[in-house]
Amino acid sequence: MYNRGIRGATTVTRNEEQDILQATAILLKEIVERNEIDPEDICSVWITVTPDLDATFPARAIRVLNGWDMVPLMCSTEIPVKGGLPMCIRLLIQTNTTKSQREMKHVYQNEAKSLRPDLSASGQ
Repeated sequence: MYNRGIRGATTVTRNEEQDILQATAILLKEIVERNEIDPEDICSVWITVTPDLDATFPARAIRVLNGWDMVPLMCSTEIPVKGGLPMCIRLLIQTNTTKSQREMKHVYQNEAKSLRPDLSASGQ
């Protein structure tokens, strides 16, 4: 068994509570489905948002999902790099698995596909 990290990112078009919560839930669900993750195997989830997103904590979208109430979640603000992708939510899920690093399926949605075109284009 190994501890592996799975990355994901998405964007929203508005700094609104429901937009942020919905985008976070959609991103997490795709990561979970594509990697066949059980919340019981999750060590923690690190969530960052760009400084322009402050309407809510994205962790709220995860905490209410069935089986996720005891998974450690942490939110933070992404560093404000000039020219960085705005309105972006990023997830780093650390999970226990028997899969290799190459078998992890990272998920980039919406405008966040530009962050890792090598993974987005290949259907990774």
